[in-house]
Amino acid sequence: MSEFSKLFHERIGLSQGQNITFDSLDCVLEKTAQSIPFENICIINRKTTEISKANLVDKILIRREGGTCYELNSLFYFYLIENGFEAALVRGVVYNHVKQDYQDLGRTHVSILVNHEGRGYIVDSGFGGNLPLKPIPLTGETVCSNNGEFRIRKLDTNYGDYVLEMKLKHKDTEWKIGYAFDTRKPIYDVTEFNEIQSIIAEHPESPFNKVPLLTRLTSNGNITLTNSTWTEWKDGNVSKETIEAERFKELAKQYFGLN
Repeated sequence: MSEFSKLFHERIGLSQGQNITFDSLDCVLEKTAQSIPFENICIINRKTTEISKANLVDKILIRREGGTCYELNSLFYFYLIENGFEAALVRGVVYNHVKQDYQDLGRTHVSILVNHEGRGYIVDSGFGGNLPLKPIPLTGETVCSNNGEFRIRKLDTNYGDYVLEMKLKHKDTEWKIGYAFDTRKPIYDVTEFNEIQSIIAEHPESPFNKVPLLTRLTSNGNITLTNSTWTEWKDGNVSKETIEAERFKELAKQYFGLN
């Protein structure tokens, strides 16, 4: 096992000697979702670094921070490649359900395309509280996980050739679009995502450059922290607390391991 994979397993609490196969990806994705938060603290603090394998390892595996989609999925992509998977990164556009349209930021979502035994799958470890927790086939079958139901539909849009749809557990009764993505333009060089990072950090309509956001899945729901609220979903029940600065620091350290 490579030093990178050892660090990754240590970060998510997985046995060092465990052999990773396509069938064990469910377990790896679930442990990743519960261990590595989706968070934007570096963006808020204006302390971003260039997107590279070395910087991602330092930030997420050594300093034990989290990240956004282009960081989390780039790291997971490197993990898949190190363990013999055939994978590429793809860009997409998240759907804004308030506006009932795709976001105006361009193709700023990043996910992973995996080819296994001649079939294509989307693997995503960077979609906040909407994580599928399993590979989703491009052929349209519904995948069920602890976080809900997910499927991929072939649909040509201005943003790609497929869309991911979801019904989150305890939250959705109807299918809704998560994002559109483009499998025709695979990406193997993560430095392309420095453009995405600049947009996310600087664009006036970016949802991630205004207030801190930290979220991760738990064994029975998810937790979300901003500078003003603490929200916990547990077995379908939600509790919400209004907080101030000191409480934010306490919760960020206690539940996300961040100082």
